[in-house]
Amino acid sequence: MFPGFDRIVEERIKNAQKKGDFENLPGSGEPLDLDYGSCVAEDLRLAYKILKNADFVPPEIEIKNEIKKTEDLLAGMKDEKEKYRTLKKLNFLILKLNSMRETSVNFDVPQQYTGKIIEHLDSKSSKGEGE
Repeated sequence: MFPGFDRIVEERIKNAQKKGDFENLPGSGEPLDLDYGSCVAEDLRLAYKILKNADFVPPEIEIKNEIKKTEDLLAGMKDEKEKYRTLKKLNFLILKLNSMRETSVNFDVPQQYTGKIIEHLDSKSSKGEGE
């Protein structure tokens, strides 16, 4: 996205809220219909419903869930070797997710290793190691 674009969008939404543009919209106060009926082409609705009833999760969503679990696991780790292994797994999952998508590289999920490597190298250089 363009720098500052999010800020412009947020500002416009807040202004519309202040003016009351979102008041009395159709369906206001009613539960959302999350049945995907309107989002899915009519010829695919039956197939989607069968998959949903069979608790099928698309592979992309499975990987996203696994990424989230791995990130949560990584956040609580203390052992450096285990962190490294888990970080490698996380980056593999992110790479796998990005390769499944047929979108621009701009929409790829960034891998999580760059900051960790820099931190590690900074800590070694401040301790005088590697000289």
